[in-house]
Amino acid sequence: MAKTIQAIRGMNDCLPEQTGIWQYVEDILRTTVAQYGYQEIRMPIVESTELFKRSIGEVTDIVEKEMYTFADRNGDSLTLRPEGTASAVRAGNQHGLIYNQQQRLWYMGPMFRHERPQKGRYRQFHQFGVETYGLAGPDIDAEVISLSARLWKAFGISEHVTLEVNSLGSNAARADYKTKLIAFLIEHEAQLDEDSKRRMHTNPLRVLDSKNQDVQALLENAPKLQDHLDPESAKHFAQLCERLDHLGISYRVNPKLVRGLDYYNATVFEWVTDTLGAQGTICAGGRYDGLVEQLGGKTAPAVGFALGLERLVLMLTELSLTDAVPAPVDVYITALSEDALLYAQTTAERLRDETRLRVQMHCGGGNMKKQLKRADTAQAKVALLIGTDEVQQQQVTVKYLGGEAEQVTVALSALSTVLNTFFNP
Repeated sequence: MAKTIQAIRGMNDCLPEQTGIWQYVEDILRTTVAQYGYQEIRMPIVESTELFKRSIGEVTDIVEKEMYTFADRNGDSLTLRPEGTASAVRAGNQHGLIYNQQQRLWYMGPMFRHERPQKGRYRQFHQFGVETYGLAGPDIDAEVISLSARLWKAFGISEHVTLEVNSLGSNAARADYKTKLIAFLIEHEAQLDEDSKRRMHTNPLRVLDSKNQDVQALLENAPKLQDHLDPESAKHFAQLCERLDHLGISYRVNPKLVRGLDYYNATVFEWVTDTLGAQGTICAGGRYDGLVEQLGGKTAPAVGFALGLERLVLMLTELSLTDAVPAPVDVYITALSEDALLYAQTTAERLRDETRLRVQMHCGGGNMKKQLKRADTAQAKVALLIGTDEVQQQQVTVKYLGGEAEQVTVALSALSTVLNTFFNP
């Protein structure tokens, strides 16, 4: 007997009983971005490795440790995309979507990182992201954050998430701050953990984000990024906060929020939650005004965010907020006699023509008890009972499985109206 082949560790199947909530989440995401006039962009899963080295940064954990990189038959180095922003910018540059234009785009799809799988975090994971180009003011920053806040309302989790915001300032101001921060860290190097010592010279801002409590205590006396903002960035951030206040979006300024990717500047933000255990991030973004030029395009301002679908699905499940997920079947049609089979099948097709209901026809025979059991398994709300009498009278018996109404026999010509009234009162 051949050995059973298993899925690769950290790359999971999404089974039929799970896909309903995924479709529900994806539908809300699509509906919400459509309310803001954003358009979808779809990028390939495989990109040139150089794209991510130049955008994310060669000394980041993603590039150093986590990317799925391989040489193709031509010897070119290719990588399964670990995130979406770099691919979106590459596509925008390549197809002339960015220079001297304004774009509001969104994407959704799988990403890949070789890291230790854990609850809600896998090697193949799925991201939804928003990318905007050509808009430099705090108004678009506020819109992007407002869009994300609207998502939490739609999912019913607003009270379980907290918005944190910060400004990284301009590249020049940040470079000056890095010099002062490195000097401070060198002075206290003996008190740093090994991870912070490693990052101190390669990506010192990430030390601010350390999870080591002893390092965090030390950083209380470190130079503050907010004290080194250039005037333009400080004004931009103040105006953003003013807009968030006006929109009624609560937030907390977190001076240690820096984001893990090299391309961010000015505004950065995260939505965090403690619903999944220790406080974790479910959505993050900010400005990356230099990335378009960094990847070969002409300078253009940009701001966006990304959220992980696995963590969002897990959060909705943990909070028991999946009742709104529709059942896979609305109406289950039974055929209770041999002469009812053709009539039942044409009735199913007629309903699909005349309504938008999800109609499943029983196949495989069996008595009424067996067929109604299948209707329950399908989570249908209504079963249509069709036997010899119904065929002869051109009728259908409607059985409401949830006990919400009495069983009734109706003319076939009236069936669509009766069902539409029940499902859309």
